[in-house]
Amino acid sequence: MKYILGIDQSTQGTKAILFDAEGNPVKRADVPHRQIINARGWVSHDPEEIYRNTLQAVRDVVKKAGVSKADMIAMGISNQRETTVLWNKEGKALADAVVWQCSRASDIAERMADRADAIYEKTGMPLSPYFPACKMTWLAEHTEVQPDLHFGTVDSWLLYRLTEGRAYKTDYSNASRTQLMNLHTLQWDEELCRWFGISEQSLPQICDSNSCFGYTNLEGFLDHEIPILAVLGDSHGALFGQGCHEKGMVKTTYGTGSSIMMNIGENYVQSKAGLATSLAWGIDGKVNYVLEGNINYTGAVVTWLQEDMNLISSAEETQALAYQANPADTSILVPAFTGLSAPYWKKDAKAFLWGMSRTTGRAEVVKAALDSIGYQIADVLRAMEQDSGEKIRELRVDGGPARNAYLMQFQSSLADLTVYVAEREELSAMGAAYLAGITAGLYQKKELFAKMKYRKFEPSMSAEERAEKRNRWEAAMKLVM
Repeated sequence: MKYILGIDQSTQGTKAILFDAEGNPVKRADVPHRQIINARGWVSHDPEEIYRNTLQAVRDVVKKAGVSKADMIAMGISNQRETTVLWNKEGKALADAVVWQCSRASDIAERMADRADAIYEKTGMPLSPYFPACKMTWLAEHTEVQPDLHFGTVDSWLLYRLTEGRAYKTDYSNASRTQLMNLHTLQWDEELCRWFGISEQSLPQICDSNSCFGYTNLEGFLDHEIPILAVLGDSHGALFGQGCHEKGMVKTTYGTGSSIMMNIGENYVQSKAGLATSLAWGIDGKVNYVLEGNINYTGAVVTWLQEDMNLISSAEETQALAYQANPADTSILVPAFTGLSAPYWKKDAKAFLWGMSRTTGRAEVVKAALDSIGYQIADVLRAMEQDSGEKIRELRVDGGPARNAYLMQFQSSLADLTVYVAEREELSAMGAAYLAGITAGLYQKKELFAKMKYRKFEPSMSAEERAEKRNRWEAAMKLVM
């Protein structure tokens, strides 16, 4: 039996999943890493810990599966996006990684504000400390000057270490999120690099997402070297894993926040509705673009209910409570706990609960919290329709909150589309592993995705009720905009 190894290096930890010759997940191993948060709220990860954990996760999953190491033929990697690493030629990290959530580079974005329009035109994304360009500048300004600096996202760091410095590469999906790549030329942009003070020689080579990125024996764990045949940012991996390979297909990953991503094909579209444009991937010399909206509070709303409000003891309780709630209750929760992201972009917005009555109770507040997830995602979907000029007919979803039947039915009815909930989890690792397996010739793409299974939700809300709910949400949003 032949196996493909899928690695998902995410914000909370590293997963290794082994897939068999039919594309079925065999075993999974998880290794968490520390969240380093200082008194100023800066969020960091230790790159060396991430690399060690990657090796450990592979050892653990092979041991769990009880398979021969000789049967592993290739590897695919998906990674947390935007988290930024700095290292030297010897492969030594020169600082802790600046995590995507961290806003320590805000001052850098502010001092470049006069170039914001030009940056948006070149990169498809608003100037923000969220993206690696500002983080790289911050690292460069706060690290002792050394020759041969290597800047990159987590994929590049892992590739460099796994190949013992032979591969200094990234793929189109990750490069397009750095704010240093020109989405029109598909290359590092000389002017952007000069503005941010980053040498092009300090950046990895941009490659197709299904390139041979190099070979690794995982520091001697394997008796032979295997090729790394796929690299994708985690949201892009989920898009591929969901089978959203054609123009107009949309996926949503419900996690702590949410990434809503629409494949818009081979032509660049600049958003006028508050979204970002980046690359889905580059495969066999062709790129696909995406429109994307990121939301800060989806699953995190449920965490707020549990840990801060003590209204529930587990996320699983929310479904039953939402069904128990009075359907006529008009409460609206606007979860702007850290401002509002796409498509509103109101960083100073404040969260509030609006429209309560004397009979609003625990169940109604829980229902309003779940509804807020559906409302935010529906707004991003409407922005995608405006930018693309296409009506979205279906939405493919994954992530923990996607197991909530109330939320999925509400999402379907509110957005007036069919929701397909993937039966399998860990779509990011699966997408990278599937792409690696296809590249290796082990999998046939058509056969692989024909086997995907989904739970289906169809709209069940009248047009009048849908309009009434949307009007109430929009009235609440006007209070914070």
